[in-house]
Amino acid sequence: MQRIVVFDVVESLLDLEALDPLFEQMFGDARWREVWFQRLLKSALTQTITGPYRPFGTLAQAALEMLATQRGLALTAEHVNSLKAGLERLPPHPDVPAGLKALQDAGFRMFTLSNTPKEASVRQLEHAGIRPFFEEVLSADDAQRLKPGREAYQVALSALKLNARDLWFAAAHGWDIEGAQRAGFRTAFISRAGHLLNPLAPQPDASGPDLLAVAAAIIDRT
Repeated sequence: MQRIVVFDVVESLLDLEALDPLFEQMFGDARWREVWFQRLLKSALTQTITGPYRPFGTLAQAALEMLATQRGLALTAEHVNSLKAGLERLPPHPDVPAGLKALQDAGFRMFTLSNTPKEASVRQLEHAGIRPFFEEVLSADDAQRLKPGREAYQVALSALKLNARDLWFAAAHGWDIEGAQRAGFRTAFISRAGHLLNPLAPQPDASGPDLLAVAAAIIDRT
């Protein structure tokens, strides 16, 4: 098996809670950030099943518009631009730099595969200070189908010219883990607070409460 890990980005590596002050400012309560993100994921999953393809950023703005309508507020261009800027300035979870360093020191090559378009994903990783860990930044946008659609994971397989079982895929979303499993990857679940696995799906090959623990498990199993 190759010493290669492909990572999801938002929530798996980067902390979405950094947007809480923005949602408190826009909607009066930081808890609306979670409502917005869950609505975004629901829209993304629906679009992945039914089509046609729309970029993840377009779906993010639509979810924000639905939330504003629900709250009886007028959404402005300033709100939209603030969200876009905030998404590109997310900090890494505290455990992420050390976890990536552990994998790097063990000789692993690392890549990302996000639903976010490549250019925006690069900006996210650069701002978070972790871009140098990754050999390449990949995006489901290239497949015109978002994760957990099988075509999205094929982006990584095509770029690396390897079979799925030669690779690890690591994420904090149970649906992403399940999608990668069905695409043939070995999987590692980062069980961040509030994130759960589907009990009806196969269990991941490795798991842990943070990236340091997951890195240790991947190293031990490779």
